[in-house]
Amino acid sequence: MLARLIIIIAAIAFFARAAYAADATENCGGNGNTQTMVECAQARTAEWDKRMNVAYQQALKDASSDRQRDQLRAAQRLWVQYRDANCLYYGLGEGTIARVDAAGCMLSLTETRARELEHGSHQ
Repeated sequence: MLARLIIIIAAIAFFARAAYAADATENCGGNGNTQTMVECAQARTAEWDKRMNVAYQQALKDASSDRQRDQLRAAQRLWVQYRDANCLYYGLGEGTIARVDAAGCMLSLTETRARELEHGSHQ
């Protein structure tokens, strides 16, 4: 019974990881080679990073006080540290899928943060 449960959990983890990588590179020719998928995800991340920076600058301008601006700066610095450390974790995984996972992580988190800042969720 325990062995069956372990197999089921392992299978779920495997398919969840594969789905995460596929979702993150969905518009990057998921049937291409690893290098192509990683480069595409990196290019998309760069686009989202630009949007995030524009939204971040606007949020700084929209802040109602120096204290709120300082807190946003601190939060953004910590968020970047979190994103980088979290995605490095995926990049240190086994096999070539780790590179796709790491690139997908950067893309997903950067897009999410850009959208958050664009929609004013910081207030």
